Amino acid sequence: MTPPPRERRGERLVRPYVLTDGRSQPTRNTLDLVTLLIATDDRPLSGLAPEKRGVMELCRPGALSVAEVAGHLALPVSVTKVLVADLMDSGHLVTRAPVPAAQPSDIRILQEVLDGLRALL
Repeated sequence: MTPPPRERRGERLVRPYVLTDGRSQPTRNTLDLVTLLIATDDRPLSGLAPEKRGVMELCRPGALSVAEVAGHLALPVSVTKVLVADLMDSGHLVTRAPVPAAQPSDIRILQEVLDGLRALL
């Protein structure tokens, strides 16, 4: 049996504004694509909307970024940010900034390490 055309294209039957209760902006402006989301273990999942429950189930095994959660749930990032902010407000999620990019090392230090390694050989 062939699925209807709408389902084949991956379109949702529910509009994004329905998932966010009509809001287009998250309650927090601190979320970006690489913000890591960590689920807390002490909050019950009962009473959560299916999309919020999906976010929690994805984040329970470990930390995921906002972009990863949006991709797994096939939701726009803007919608995911609103859902994540709601879960943060209710204490279901905590966030952590991603590991900062490494700063280039001083060439002198690298040369001294290289010289020391060569001296050992």
